[in-house]
Amino acid sequence: MDETEVVIAGAGPTGLVLALWLARQGVAVRIVDRNAQPGSGSRAMAVQARTLELYRQLGLADEVAAAGLRNPALNVWVRGRRRARLAFGDAGRALTPFPFVLIYPQDHHERLLVHHLERAGVRVERGTELIGVEAGDGGVRACLRGPDGREWPVDGAWLVGCDGAHSKVRHLLGTDFAGGTYDQTFYVADVEVSGPPADGEIHASFERADFVLLLAYTRPEDGRAMARLIGAVKQDGAAEAVPEHALQFEDVRRRAIEALGVEIRGVNWFSTYRVHHRVSSRYRVGRVLLAGDAAHVHSPAGGQGMNTGIGDAVNLAWKLAAVVQGRAPAALLDSYERERMAFARKLVETTDRVFSVVTAEGNLADVVRTRIAPLVAALAYGIEPVRATLFRVLSQTGIHYRDSILSEGQAGRVHGGDRLPWTGYEGPDNHATFDGVAWQAHVYGEPKPGFEAWCFDAGVMARRFDWHAACGAAGLARDAVYLVRPDGHVALAEPDGDPAALQAYFAARDIKPAPVAASVRRAGG
Repeated sequence: MDETEVVIAGAGPTGLVLALWLARQGVAVRIVDRNAQPGSGSRAMAVQARTLELYRQLGLADEVAAAGLRNPALNVWVRGRRRARLAFGDAGRALTPFPFVLIYPQDHHERLLVHHLERAGVRVERGTELIGVEAGDGGVRACLRGPDGREWPVDGAWLVGCDGAHSKVRHLLGTDFAGGTYDQTFYVADVEVSGPPADGEIHASFERADFVLLLAYTRPEDGRAMARLIGAVKQDGAAEAVPEHALQFEDVRRRAIEALGVEIRGVNWFSTYRVHHRVSSRYRVGRVLLAGDAAHVHSPAGGQGMNTGIGDAVNLAWKLAAVVQGRAPAALLDSYERERMAFARKLVETTDRVFSVVTAEGNLADVVRTRIAPLVAALAYGIEPVRATLFRVLSQTGIHYRDSILSEGQAGRVHGGDRLPWTGYEGPDNHATFDGVAWQAHVYGEPKPGFEAWCFDAGVMARRFDWHAACGAAGLARDAVYLVRPDGHVALAEPDGDPAALQAYFAARDIKPAPVAASVRRAGG
């Protein structure tokens, strides 16, 4: 405890993933959460393909995928008729090893992460609230309050606020949280279901002035068919409207639910909430950083929120470890804010447009939502390039950092900052080499003389793959070298395959990869 290097406030998925990635890199972590117990009524359900790819690096993807329910398609229903079925597998099978949306309730998800974090030697300190922060050039001092009311200081090198939309850390920093709140009130219900829609797929049902999203899953405890229902609060014909804080499931209009032909056999829990769309003006102030909902909140359209927080955590973890361990200057952390804030702002803009269409009221909005939008979606999804683009957006496999200070070059269709394309659908599984948190250099074809020796000396894992048609289809260039960051994004795309370009890249940024043992491995041959 006396050698804490990073203090993390907040033990939701963002904080837990950050702590786990840091611990796996040998960083001394302390993680606290003001809640006495983990959450049991969470709204987040969807685990996207990019999150599973990142989990694969720590050996978690198979376990997480096995624990959840793979939803292979989104069905769009209008007034009791299915108007479109958008199959994820058709769109994503050549893009990722995980061409589906995994439905995995956040409370179960968190318990799995806590288990692995404890195996890594880190315990979440529950009922412990961060109440103050002092930061200087040499480190931070966090003032904590325990469940018994006792207060004490904890010293560390860095502090990360992963403490949600009402972040105490963000409040203490005094950063703006610009944006707004939607007028509508929404509900979320966890229910036991039966009927045709309980088929393991996602269903969106639209009626006049009503909609519901049904996410099916199987309860691990007893295998019962469950579903998460999300919709707008619209009360059905009561003589006097029930106050929002007193609403029960029976008070909510269920026309869109009934149109699906689903039977609600029991209600596990029900709650109402307001939706915000905000992005913090700063992700880093000195030695204090923000991640997850503490840095950005947006509508639940597309199931992006939790996955975006996990993406923040992974982006930050390798950079923070490099700085803590003296392998990079603190300026490296500026790239975290630039990369993730740009994505958050784009995400808020995108989800806001989708959410506005889904929730708008009035005759014109009703026509757009129930007639025009389903038709356009079905037609567009029949076009392969459109289908792939939509999947990239939903799955977050399309995230790139081309404007980052860490991104350089282009080889083939791949730019510095792009996620390294996956070639495993019809060729070698190049993502299988991401079996840890380390820098890698990939060559598809024949490397230049001295490539593997340079990688070994520099502490960069050398990965050579025989050229295959799938490599070209993915946009890779033959014999080029791709320097890949520890989070799977291309740092440098060097078309000539010159090892000297790798040396120049690291020297220009004063980054030193972590030492690795026996990094040379021939893959895909």
